[in-house]
Amino acid sequence: MALMQMDFRSETLKRAVTVNVILPLERFRGPYPTLYLLHGLTDNYNGWLSYTRIRLWAEESGLAVVMPSGENSFYMDILVKDGCLGDFGAYVGWELVEVTREAFPLSHKREDTFIAGLSMGGFGACRNALKYWDTFGKAAILSGALHFYEYPVEWVETEGNTIGEARNFGDLEETRNTDRNPRYLIDQIKNNPAKQFPAFYVACGLQDHLLEANRSIAKALEEAGADVTYEDGDGYHDWNFWNTYIQHVLKWLDYKVKAKS
Repeated sequence: MALMQMDFRSETLKRAVTVNVILPLERFRGPYPTLYLLHGLTDNYNGWLSYTRIRLWAEESGLAVVMPSGENSFYMDILVKDGCLGDFGAYVGWELVEVTREAFPLSHKREDTFIAGLSMGGFGACRNALKYWDTFGKAAILSGALHFYEYPVEWVETEGNTIGEARNFGDLEETRNTDRNPRYLIDQIKNNPAKQFPAFYVACGLQDHLLEANRSIAKALEEAGADVTYEDGDGYHDWNFWNTYIQHVLKWLDYKVKAKS
């Protein structure tokens, strides 16, 4: 198994970026099915390695895992007029996939390409799996920060605005019918026969304040025709829950990879 840190200049973000990559080289053959794994608010590309055993699980299952930094962007374009902060959605939904496929022996097939994340990363996985539906075959949302268009504006601006992240979305009423809102993207796929939903896994803790937002998005996806697996269980918005349920995600992905003889 190889754990690598890769630096490259991102064209979409207009700056140098760092990514952690896990490759199960010792026991499995490429091209590898790949999980693009997104961190939560205030964290970075080291989060999943620091708080879970994702390195061991990837080695055991033959999965390549790519872990970028999304800063506090919610994995969208940053609404700064004429700014230079870049588009984190295009970064994880397109550029990062292309760069890592060129650099490593990863599968280029949609059915082998997955995206997942926790909290802010859960929102990013949901939004970008829908926007870049032709890239990702499956998407997993753990305790997704999906409340911005699901809960009342008053709640979002107080309880759901930890460090001012609501500003990333602009005026919530004005941006409701844009690709910042997962429901808008759900309708875009539902109403276009040429597009296809990824399969979705959604999980949230029963004691999590974002539980109803995750339930409502899971229901909206299912009603629109997506293949949805939903789970909840005892747990809060913390690493204890995510450490357990990322293992559920890995089982749900149900991919095939060739073992070395």
